[in-house]
Amino acid sequence: MLRKNRVLIDLEALRNNYRLIKNHVPSSVQVMCVIKADGYGHGIVEAAQAFSEVGARHFAVAIAEEGVQLRQNGIEGEILVLGAATPRAAAEAIRHSLSQTVFTPDMVHLLEKEAVRLQKNALVHIKLDTGMNRIGLRTLEEAQAVAAALSECPHVKPAGIYTHLAVADEPEADGSLNEYSRMQLKRFRELRACFDPTIPSHAANSALTLLQPTNDFDMVRAGIVLYGYPPVPTQLPFRTVMSWRTEVVHVKTVHAGESIGYGCDFTASQETRVATVAVGYGDGYHRACSHGGMMLIRGKRAPILGRVCMDQTMVDVTEIPDVAVGDEVVLLGRQGDEEINAEEIARWADTISYEVLLSIAPRVPRLYAGR
Repeated sequence: MLRKNRVLIDLEALRNNYRLIKNHVPSSVQVMCVIKADGYGHGIVEAAQAFSEVGARHFAVAIAEEGVQLRQNGIEGEILVLGAATPRAAAEAIRHSLSQTVFTPDMVHLLEKEAVRLQKNALVHIKLDTGMNRIGLRTLEEAQAVAAALSECPHVKPAGIYTHLAVADEPEADGSLNEYSRMQLKRFRELRACFDPTIPSHAANSALTLLQPTNDFDMVRAGIVLYGYPPVPTQLPFRTVMSWRTEVVHVKTVHAGESIGYGCDFTASQETRVATVAVGYGDGYHRACSHGGMMLIRGKRAPILGRVCMDQTMVDVTEIPDVAVGDEVVLLGRQGDEEINAEEIARWADTISYEVLLSIAPRVPRLYAGR
């Protein structure tokens, strides 16, 4: 590692967050850890291993390739592919005992054909679209057609039935579910009645899990909360898992009237001490943070000056004494009494914390503590 630009992942914080969720729900309810998109940027294999160490046996990914990667790295237990079952992925998913998402008779028959060819069963979860309007069956007629297809395909084994809530993270003022979420859950129960009642059901994402830990589902799907960002207020002591640090590579004084960076859209109104930091949008630091973003140096906030460049960013250190080349810069995380989290960066960039965590480029090394 020739630059000091690196991401630090606290695996014990991951384990802590899983334990909090597991203890929050009834003992009979399983916790499915959502680790898609490289574990929300934290490392899919490392996250799965950490969760496995504290008892997790159910995982969710977005695409079959992620599930295969987990199997190749020794991850056991159930791995659900949340994306739709496709002809290109069907055989490989069956070969690696991945649970696939189905919601049409064609998908069920496709998996039956591949399962017979491979002499294995195909595991599936049935997806019900109750108002997200992304993927899933939507009507009683569609549900009945899928149920009929399952009865005709003995090698396709339902292992779950689920839906996804669109606005569970926007509760009412008293903390209760909003009307739309209540409608979705009502619709889920109506459509779910078309299928074998013994099939395990799950509808609770991170938000619903925190809002209603006692519900009539067999499993909850915990995603962003496992990485330290509960989407609704909670008293549970979740810990952020990721921090991002780099260094100062140059310090100079800019005089009043001089401009800084591309487009000359910042002009110093007075003599200003400027530090150049080894990070840019080529590393995944959002260019949209150019106006309003800050970084931590020597435990103090340093405002970004001008536009974030591809590989470097300039910050104002006029009010921070003795800043020097080599000083550590915290982009995400804590330094002294100050902290910048992904939600704050998301506000600067007009996005969401999920995208902030996922945006860090592969050229920034991930270092893991707590193995």
